[in-house]
Amino acid sequence: MLEEGPRHDWFGDPAIAVGGWLSFIGFLLFLERSFRSGGPIVRLTPFRRPTFVFACAFNLVIGFGMYSSTYLLPVFLGRVRGYDSLQIGTTVFVTGIAQVLSTVIAARLSQRVDPRKVITVGLTLFAASLWLTSRVTTEWGFGALLFPQALRGFSIMLCIVPSVGMALSGFGMVELRYASGLFNLMRNLGGAIGIAVVNTWLADNTRIQAARMGESLGEAGHSAPDFVAALASRIGQAAGDPNQALLAAQGEFARLVGRFALTSAFEEVFRTMAWLFIAALVLVPFCRPAPQSAAAPVDSH
Repeated sequence: MLEEGPRHDWFGDPAIAVGGWLSFIGFLLFLERSFRSGGPIVRLTPFRRPTFVFACAFNLVIGFGMYSSTYLLPVFLGRVRGYDSLQIGTTVFVTGIAQVLSTVIAARLSQRVDPRKVITVGLTLFAASLWLTSRVTTEWGFGALLFPQALRGFSIMLCIVPSVGMALSGFGMVELRYASGLFNLMRNLGGAIGIAVVNTWLADNTRIQAARMGESLGEAGHSAPDFVAALASRIGQAAGDPNQALLAAQGEFARLVGRFALTSAFEEVFRTMAWLFIAALVLVPFCRPAPQSAAAPVDSH
């Protein structure tokens, strides 16, 4: 069960306030150098193209889902199932294999089919994989996660490959490197935001689910106290100390409630992420692929 840490007054913390002002000033200086300097590290002019903007928005969502789901599954396997690092690795490697196999398919489809259609299929399949994962239970392992992981690995390349083509097509060699850097930044930014957000969702939903379970257990004909008493009686027969047996029974009961609360929180987080990918489909009709330039997009991954 996730423990609720001490609450802080973030807005009243001087260190947070100073850090916020420094970040704001740094952002203003970054904009000034990007637009007025003759040789900036990052140039924001690619954002003048609407297609590039929408492709970056797709990449932001893709990064959110790809990195967040990659983060959540090992956390689930470690905290709910009690897997060690080797067991977690042998369970989640399926996604990588499916992703490698789907790269060739996604590349060929992007050359022969409208990339917007490929992205639509990719986003839909990714949302479906997250929705399937949202049905997770405390007993899920390699077998139950096999198909959702394979579907997620296959669908992610159907999102990334066509979005790269749409984002970087039409740029000349001078501006291409800036567009490529910004495009990759959006994916990493989405992943950074995603991991922070889903971790917050997970903690908040776990507390909510634990509170709901506590309320329901207290109203269901005193079934929880009876269960704890019966468990304490069994432990007492082996331990011989009634007080220690009661503490052990209460601790075991709390662990079970925390485990189910955490699993319910994972369900809610994966379901919310699925809706996020479905909502991203609204952006697809607004994308207008630019004519292919002679310069092929390089360094786009």
